[in-house]
Amino acid sequence: MIKVLFVCLGNICRSPLAEAIFKKKLQKEGLINKIEADSAGTANYHVGENPDPRTIEIAAKHGVFFTHKGQQFKKNHVVEFDYLVAMDESNIQNMVLELGEKPEKLLLMRNFDPYGKGEDVPDPWYGGMNGFENVYQILDRSLDNFLLFLKAKHQL
Repeated sequence: MIKVLFVCLGNICRSPLAEAIFKKKLQKEGLINKIEADSAGTANYHVGENPDPRTIEIAAKHGVFFTHKGQQFKKNHVVEFDYLVAMDESNIQNMVLELGEKPEKLLLMRNFDPYGKGEDVPDPWYGGMNGFENVYQILDRSLDNFLLFLKAKHQL
C-alpha cells in the first residue's frame, strides 16, 4: 500500500480537499486498494473539526464528498507515509521544523501543476467562493499529474 499525506496549515480547506479529490480519482482508476490518502495541518487550530463549509460546498458541486476530521501533522507521519505533499512553501518550512530535516518524500503539490509549477496552492480561507473554486481547479489538475507520477514510479 502506497500512503500519501496531504498537508496545509489548518487541515480544513486545501489538504482535506486534496485528499477527497485524490480518493475520488483513486476510486475511478481502481487504485483504492493500492494507494491510501489522508491529510493533516501543520497547526492545531482545527483538530477534530470537519472541513470548512465552503470547502464542503465546492467539493459537493464537483461530486466529491468528505469523511475527514482535522488532525495535526506529527513527526511520526514521516515514517507512516510514503509521500508528504505540502500545499505551500510555508507548510514545507513548518514540516521541516517539526522533522529537523527535509526528507526526499516531502513534495510541493504544485510541482505537479502544468499551469503553476512550483507555486503555492493559495489559501482560500479569507476569500470568497471563487477562491475555493480556484483551489479546486488547481488541485484537480495537479492531482491528475501526481497520480500519473505514482502510477509510473510504482508501475501501477
